[in-house]
Amino acid sequence: MSLVMTFDERYRAIDSRDARFDGQFVTAVRSTGIYCRPSCPARTPKASNVTFYPTSAAAHEAGYRACKRCLPEAAPGSPQWNLRGDTAGRAMRLIADGVVEREGVPGLARRLGYSPRHLTRLLTAELGAGPLALSRAHRAQTARMLLVGTELPAADVAFSSGFASIRQFNDTVREVFGMAPLELRARRRPSRAAGALEQAIPGAIDLVLPHRGPLDAAGLFAWMAARAVAGAEVGTGTSFARTVRLPHGPAWFELRVDGDGRVRLRARLANLADLSPLVTRARRLFDLDADPIAVDEALGGHDELGPLVAALPGIRVPGAADPHEMLIRAMVGQQITVAAARTALTQLTAQLGDDVDGFEGTSKLFPTMAVIAERGHEVLRGPAARIRAITGAAAALADGSLPLTTGDDAAEQRGALLAMPGIGPWTADYVRMRVLADPDVFLPGDVAVRAGAAAVGLPAELRALAAWAARAAPWRSYLTAHLWRAVPPKVPARRRAAASVTTDPTVPTTGGTP
Repeated sequence: MSLVMTFDERYRAIDSRDARFDGQFVTAVRSTGIYCRPSCPARTPKASNVTFYPTSAAAHEAGYRACKRCLPEAAPGSPQWNLRGDTAGRAMRLIADGVVEREGVPGLARRLGYSPRHLTRLLTAELGAGPLALSRAHRAQTARMLLVGTELPAADVAFSSGFASIRQFNDTVREVFGMAPLELRARRRPSRAAGALEQAIPGAIDLVLPHRGPLDAAGLFAWMAARAVAGAEVGTGTSFARTVRLPHGPAWFELRVDGDGRVRLRARLANLADLSPLVTRARRLFDLDADPIAVDEALGGHDELGPLVAALPGIRVPGAADPHEMLIRAMVGQQITVAAARTALTQLTAQLGDDVDGFEGTSKLFPTMAVIAERGHEVLRGPAARIRAITGAAAALADGSLPLTTGDDAAEQRGALLAMPGIGPWTADYVRMRVLADPDVFLPGDVAVRAGAAAVGLPAELRALAAWAARAAPWRSYLTAHLWRAVPPKVPARRRAAASVTTDPTVPTTGGTP
């Protein structure tokens, strides 16, 4: 699929009601004043009446209301915000994480390096709406999800969605969806399981997280289970659960797939205001906004990769629940197996993590960066230089001298990481893949990647493999995931388990270049 679609390509997509484009753009119809998702079952409008917008916020700003039939706000998010490393893409990732609600437009602009006025002009020109309108659309999407998917009282929905008042919530829902919040709720099909859960456990949420199919859920659960840190995480062949720190307190969530093939999020939060950021993190952790059909079509077009794609349609690249934690986990896992890394991280969490009560199967939060910086040397084992590198990175994350967020510029993030002692190219690129959900990262120095490459007939030598992988752009992260999975059974189990956290054996323990 082309990354930049023409009007005619988009019109053909809505004429065929192609669901894979849901969330990637919306279709506004001048004759009705309504905007829809591409797969809307309504009659295809005349091309002369159609305007395509990149976001629902742009359609709102142009005066259109959401279709009551297809509910475009229920679509998966656009993969464009990961494909795009420009300011617009970075802004959309930060807005989805709730930065505007917590820090306002000035905080968003500061993170992106612009003045609020210039950022508003830039986003309006690029996306058809400024940061406030984009944030408002995100709140509306969260509100719809909660009204339709939970039994939460409307007042709780309002504040969980990030609205400052009930009146603002009511006005926005009426304006966006053309009906009052309780009218919107009345149109849903009730979920008995979710309602029972919320009544039995105060503060509990059970939601469906939409995604584009297919989804290699078994691969995701296996990945998470192999790396689950005891006390803070629980991974099985059919579910993954963990604790996480959010702006207003600790939370717990579980991801699983129900009998209808839908990804469900079960969560408990200290403060419902954190629900929207939690949903965003859960979606990124399981790469639910990816376009697997586009990825599979591109990779499957190569003779060497065709059998891999056919065997594992919908492969995903796991994301990160917390960027800072991800860096520490990557550094701890350098040049050791996944099992050894899991043991080290479990000890670190058991001794330095905060206790939490009432979360199923978990009792700890991963340690804060400040605590790791201060006391990590008491728990971590290995060469002194490696321990200093880990505690030094934690200190830099804690005091803000090393920024690491989902809204970073990719090149700047990589440069900042490489400037830190003990962080080499493999670690910097691995973190970029997991934290930014960058779809085009390749790790030719990873021993499991090279083993997988050799198994499918690709060059196993580092430079030759990197050169071949250029053909897979902009989906090299997914190529990496396929090669991890392609490691032949004859490779010892501990090496197979090390798939993504074993560096090139020529790289020193500190992670620097040879």
